[in-house]
Amino acid sequence: MHETNVLTLALQLSKKAGDLIAKQRSSLSVSFKAGVELVTQADVAADKLITEGILKSYPDHVILSEELNPDQLTDAEHLWIIDPIDGTVNFAHQHPQVAISIAYYHKGKARVAVVYNPFLDETFHARAGRGARLNDLPIRCADKTELSRALIATGFPYVREDLPLLMRRLEAVLNHCADIRRIGSAALDICWVACGRLDGYYESVQPWDFAAAQLIAREAGAVFGHIDQLDQEINPELCGDNLVIASPKIFPLLQSILRQVDH
Repeated sequence: MHETNVLTLALQLSKKAGDLIAKQRSSLSVSFKAGVELVTQADVAADKLITEGILKSYPDHVILSEELNPDQLTDAEHLWIIDPIDGTVNFAHQHPQVAISIAYYHKGKARVAVVYNPFLDETFHARAGRGARLNDLPIRCADKTELSRALIATGFPYVREDLPLLMRRLEAVLNHCADIRRIGSAALDICWVACGRLDGYYESVQPWDFAAAQLIAREAGAVFGHIDQLDQEINPELCGDNLVIASPKIFPLLQSILRQVDH
């Protein structure tokens, strides 16, 4: 299977899904998963559009997606990971920081990634070993060396039982960096690290939130990791617990501060 064809399909489906959600934004039907997590009919419709488009071309591939297949196992040889709308709360409140995220993994490794913001008409994409692009122009992460000059992004979960820890982390990072941003889309946070709009990012998220963006960030020169070292049996490219993604000089500084808070 040629990865160029996979990328072409992912780009096409992201644009179709973007057109779909843009048309539906003015007449949203909102509900809540588990009573807390906001979801709209556009999330489900976009998930269906992307899933059907992939299976039409690759019927034997496995799809992990936030709305239709959130419990799919991730050990398939050919795995697609989809977030039909990353930043649903932003979407429902007419904020433009919204993304469609599509990743293709082969044997547990990210190979192709697309993150598309239809409201700003920005498409981030990458292929493993081929670099990262924004609207087809090459991108690189920032080259800051001092955390005190760095802009760091994070986010907060729907269920906030760990809020005291999250606030300790936030205070520690804010005391050492230039400022904090909370954009509302993990995929865009990470892509913004990739193109230098941000210098670092940390958060715990689901696989569909970061699967595509982490490849884009790594291909742009950013460092991808976690606050603490993972057990050897855990695939880091599919583990969204305690993510840290930052430009090379900022990464160890940010990771160290977060480790000190946790320990």
